[in-house]
Amino acid sequence: MQKYDFVCSLLRIIFAAVSKLIHKVYLSTGSNQGNSIEILHAANQMIHLQVGRIQKVSSFYRTAAWGLTDQPDFYNQCLFIHTPFPPKLLLQKLLSIEKQMGRVRIQKWGPRTIDIDILLFDDLILRDNDLEIPHPHIQDRSFVLAPLAEIAPQLQHPSLKKSILHLLQNTPDSLSFKKIKP
Repeated sequence: MQKYDFVCSLLRIIFAAVSKLIHKVYLSTGSNQGNSIEILHAANQMIHLQVGRIQKVSSFYRTAAWGLTDQPDFYNQCLFIHTPFPPKLLLQKLLSIEKQMGRVRIQKWGPRTIDIDILLFDDLILRDNDLEIPHPHIQDRSFVLAPLAEIAPQLQHPSLKKSILHLLQNTPDSLSFKKIKP
């Protein structure tokens, strides 16, 4: 029995150590060039293979363009993933996926084949030149809040201290969105 207790204790220690290495991250993906649904599916596969295990996936949402409005509608989705990568390395990996998928950054808020944003990373609050976590515009964009609320309605925004569902219900964004079956 002592051997069994020792093994159980050792497994608990290992599990606790490993769980600290795994980060809980919410991503937003979007596309408005080409076959956006296929592109988002391909992005999901690449994220799963190169970044971390996908735990939850929202439906797709079709939304008019935000910011620069004279362009095709966007298809957006949110993902919940587990990743071993710290924030800056995660960002590098996501930018690499965008590049592999043909993203060329020409115009801010312009049309794009793929856009992958880090929305939330554990309970981290990070402000730096290259990366802001939580994403600074979550509360202002219904195309992010709707799919995020679908997979994590009670999740608390770490700096605003409000649930994602509350933020969706109170967002100033008046752009309509339509849920698309996957």
